[in-house]
Amino acid sequence: MLEPKVWQLTAGSVVVGMALAAAAVAAAGPWDSGQRKAEREWAVAQSRTGGAHHDPTAPRTPAPAPSAAGVLSTLSAPGAAPPNAGTASVDLKKKLGPLLDDPALGEARSASVIDATTGQPLYGKAAGTPMTPASTVKIATMAAALSALGPEHRIATTVASTEDARRITLVGGGDATLGRAGLRALADDTARALRDRGVTKVEFRYDTSLYSGRREHPIGPNDNIAPVVALMAEQGRLDTSRRGPAPRSGNPAGDAARVFAGLLRDRGIRTTAAPEPGKPPKGSKTVARTYSRPLSDLVERALTESDNDIAESLARQTAIAAGEPASFEGAGRAVGAELKKLGVPVTGARFADGSGLNRQDRASAALLTALLARAADPACPELRPVLTGLPVAGFNGTLRSRYADAGPAAGLVRAKTGTLTGVNTLAGTVVDARGRLLAFAFMAGATPAPGAAQKALDRLSAALVP
Repeated sequence: MLEPKVWQLTAGSVVVGMALAAAAVAAAGPWDSGQRKAEREWAVAQSRTGGAHHDPTAPRTPAPAPSAAGVLSTLSAPGAAPPNAGTASVDLKKKLGPLLDDPALGEARSASVIDATTGQPLYGKAAGTPMTPASTVKIATMAAALSALGPEHRIATTVASTEDARRITLVGGGDATLGRAGLRALADDTARALRDRGVTKVEFRYDTSLYSGRREHPIGPNDNIAPVVALMAEQGRLDTSRRGPAPRSGNPAGDAARVFAGLLRDRGIRTTAAPEPGKPPKGSKTVARTYSRPLSDLVERALTESDNDIAESLARQTAIAAGEPASFEGAGRAVGAELKKLGVPVTGARFADGSGLNRQDRASAALLTALLARAADPACPELRPVLTGLPVAGFNGTLRSRYADAGPAAGLVRAKTGTLTGVNTLAGTVVDARGRLLAFAFMAGATPAPGAAQKALDRLSAALVP
């Protein structure tokens, strides 16, 4: 048993850490689903792209005072080092070098730490070397989607009806978060529209043609992801879970259509037969529509919980915005092209999927830190959900149960995790002793054991905490 003084010191450290975290949140302002409301309003004012309810004539809200200098030019080309940058780099080398040499990190490892305000590199080891990023590639996917579509974009699921209202089609728009509540609202509006026409019996089809290419992820059937289709309900989960691995349906679109048909029957609308795939006939018009939450919310959820279904959905939404096929290949091209527009280092990068489950993905630590710095830049307010969606060490998401052995980092480190067999990565942000926002990325390959590798990564990021 620990001595009383030890307990007191431990408790005191936890209280101090909690107080710092609480103070940071209070200073940031009111939060809505993890994102600052003021930042969302500013982002909407700055960018009117995408979304279902934009009014380009609406007055632009005042921009809040910038919290960091622009970093666009610094990230694209080397700049002058800020005062004391050399000293800071030496200090980080002493701290991080031995930790990065931990055998738990396997044979291949890379690291990048930059000042997110200036873009100045503070520490690096093979920072520009592309490696398998695992789920940290979601940072790239989310940044590309936000850049292409805007944070207020919403994904629609619709019902189209023929002119005589005798045939209806449930049309998938790619909303991976569609649930029974959304289907019920859609059924309410559909039944009302049909009853207004005196119709109580219809032919029913469902349309998934928005997506093309393979439905199954290259890893095959897996509890971590459903078949990638434009229509699904509850992410094709066969249990009552809302997050994490779960048994998945092999036909989530058909399952969603059958649920919808049942909801219509409950509302007095019968179908002539079991729903079958099919596009709306020519001349059909939309009679009902439901929307996802704003893209900013979807991004935060995807990052906090490492949601693979949302990640693949948003990669395809990016492809659609770019005029590419909504397939794995088209999405990869669209994400890469959007990141080039942001001016981040994409040399050697490959986006074989949007979720990071594909081992063919490639990203460098320098790319990840550059994207995090972009998201912190006042000139890119639309990217801010990339930061606000990062899990908080020891508190939520995929970091909920980590950092128990990493000193005072709980509550102060925010980072996206990445885990595949033999691959462990971590990329995020922390405020250092000088009050600077640092962006970091640590990547390891050929790791012998995931638990030991994760603890080693936690110690690396914790070393940045004052």
